[in-house]
Amino acid sequence: MINLSKYTKEFSYNLSLSFPVILGLLGHTVVQLVDNIMVGQLGTTELASVSLGNSFVFIAMSLGIGFSTAITPLVAQADGSKDTSRAQLIFSHGFMLCTIIGIVLFSLVYGFRNVMFSMGQPANVVELAFPYLKWVALSLIPLIIFQSLKQFSDGLSRTRPAMYATVFSNLVNVFLNYGLIFGYMGFPQMGVEGAAIGSLVARISAVVFILVYIRFHPYFTKYQLRIRFKTIQFSIFKRILKLGLPSALQMFFEVAFFTIAIWLSGILGKNAQAANQIALNLSSMTFMFAMGLGVVAMIRVGNQLGKKAFDDLRRIAISLFLLIILFDVFFCILFLNFNELLPWIYLDNMGKDTPIDTLEVIAIASSLLIISGFFQITDGLQAVILGALRGIQDVNIPTAITFFSYMVVGLPISYYLGFYTSLRATGIWIGLLTGLSCSAFLLFLRFQNQINKLTR
Repeated sequence: MINLSKYTKEFSYNLSLSFPVILGLLGHTVVQLVDNIMVGQLGTTELASVSLGNSFVFIAMSLGIGFSTAITPLVAQADGSKDTSRAQLIFSHGFMLCTIIGIVLFSLVYGFRNVMFSMGQPANVVELAFPYLKWVALSLIPLIIFQSLKQFSDGLSRTRPAMYATVFSNLVNVFLNYGLIFGYMGFPQMGVEGAAIGSLVARISAVVFILVYIRFHPYFTKYQLRIRFKTIQFSIFKRILKLGLPSALQMFFEVAFFTIAIWLSGILGKNAQAANQIALNLSSMTFMFAMGLGVVAMIRVGNQLGKKAFDDLRRIAISLFLLIILFDVFFCILFLNFNELLPWIYLDNMGKDTPIDTLEVIAIASSLLIISGFFQITDGLQAVILGALRGIQDVNIPTAITFFSYMVVGLPISYYLGFYTSLRATGIWIGLLTGLSCSAFLLFLRFQNQINKLTR
């Protein structure tokens, strides 16, 4: 008989550690939520343009954030073995690499923005998305720099600084969006472009906040967090790159999977694309719980790896798998029961005067949320398993698994059901469900295999 108590007794500490991480991650999504809600008041075309512009940024963001996750398990391992100088070196090298990556990603997105005009997207949507993308692409630089600071702090089991910084930046974003989108409080009325500028300033404010916090907080004093070019060690760069590149690809494949779904929906029309954006934004909000527990998996598993406590490593990892299943069963029930109500958060309900376009967007989004409800569990589980695998620094095979699951299994199903059946946008999301389920199953097998090797 399975003794569940040895796993459930870890729930309290897992939750206390993950709560600030989840709030911090939700902050990134709330920036998009605020943009979507406020822009949605302008119309379905404006909402679709934000979806299209963000689809480019999401791909670049996935590479940057995925790469930065390498910092957390390396710092957690150093912390577990009480190696302060090692943790400091990982911080400085990770900060430099993330700054460079942020600049490169901005340059790539900005340079390829003209591709939007040849993607078969609605012309009026592209016209609005083009200036929006310019500012949101620039915000990639502070976003990736912030991630380097966040991942270092997370690796030391100090998960609150990023949460505080994110809450502050969201207040900045709401204030600026309100002024710049609608032209209130003396700001110029800039519509969709104003939302992008608000996001840029908000992300810069998050960097400033967390820099000041870790610079002056007493706990971080012993790490002497300064960038010293004279102490550069290419072996540390190599170690971060070895772990960070596959982690970046893992996140890239999943985000690219969802981004292609946005583009496919755009080919079906602006209403399908706007509906996709609503369902995706709501799903992203709940996915942050899985991402948060995935970060905790990296931290705690990395700590146990540093201590060579492999039995505890297994127990802690399984407790996190159980916890995310409980969360996601709740989210599944929530989406299935309120699928027709939730999309109205983004669009105005004018009763019998509601435009036909709005009603069509709501109908499509409601059907997509049913599919999203079912993939909550497998999507959340695969994210936490990936966190545990990164904690034991196993990244290469999991990268291959994510590529196979999303690009070989899920994407062809999305394309076929979306364009060769009457399911259309719903069919695209059935493909997402299939790919995520395949990923969760194969990653769990990989985790079991690796843990068995460690505990022999």
